Amino acid sequence: MVDSPVPIIFVGSQRSADRPSSDNAMNAVCAASAATSALGEVAVVMHATTNDDQCSIHRGTRVRKMHSSRRDAFRSIGIDPIGSVAYPSRKVTLNDRAVRREKKDPGIRDTLEDHCALIQFYPGMSPALLEAYGGYKGLVLAGTGLGHVSTALIPALRDLIENGTLVVMTTQCMQGRVCDRVYDTGRDLLSAGVIEGADMLPEVALVKMMWVLGNERDPEKAGHLMQNDLKGECNRRSTHGL
Repeated sequence: MVDSPVPIIFVGSQRSADRPSSDNAMNAVCAASAATSALGEVAVVMHATTNDDQCSIHRGTRVRKMHSSRRDAFRSIGIDPIGSVAYPSRKVTLNDRAVRREKKDPGIRDTLEDHCALIQFYPGMSPALLEAYGGYKGLVLAGTGLGHVSTALIPALRDLIENGTLVVMTTQCMQGRVCDRVYDTGRDLLSAGVIEGADMLPEVALVKMMWVLGNERDPEKAGHLMQNDLKGECNRRSTHGL
C-alpha cells in the first residue's frame, strides 16, 4: 500500500501500434496529463468512449476491464470515474471524489503475504477443494448474490478459519455489496467466522488481503482492516444506478 502525495498512473492500449485504430498514443498523452495534474492517488487512464475525444481517470481500486477489445474497455465499478482528460486539448478535470496532491514524503510499505488465494464459488463445488488451501494465511471467496456459497462448504471454511486462515466474502456481481445477514446460509457463514467484504471487487480484496496480512500480524486487527476503507476500495453505501 502506498501513501502517495502524487499521482501514480497505469496506462495501456487495447490495440497495437501497427493498427490504424491504435489507442496507444492518445492514452499515453492523457496519462501524462493526469500525471502532471493535481491528482494524488493511484489511477488507470484509458479511453472513455470508442471515439478519440476523452480518456477517463479511474480510481485504481474501483476499476475493471469490462470488454476484451473495445477501446473503452475499462470502467469504474460502483462509482463514477474520478476525472477525465479531454483530447487533444489535454485538459484534466477532477471531481470532488478525487484525492489531491499533498506536500509530503511518500510512504511505502510493500510487504505482501504470498499465501493468499481467490476462489470463485460455483454450484457443486466440493469441500475438498477448500481443504487444499489448508495453511494459507488468507482466502477471498467470490460468492453468489449477497455473498453466498453452498452450505456443504461451511464446515470446511470453519476449519480453515479455526486453523488461522482469514476468510473474506465478496460477490461475483458487478454492482451491490455483500450482506450475509439476510439468509440462513449467510448467517451461518458469519457464525463460522467469515468476514463480509462490503463492495470490494474480488481481485482488489485479494491484493488488499496480501498487503494487510503482510503488515499486520494480529488476526483481529487484520480482520478489521479488511472491513475498513483504506484507499477507496470500500464504499460506505452502494449506488444502484452505477
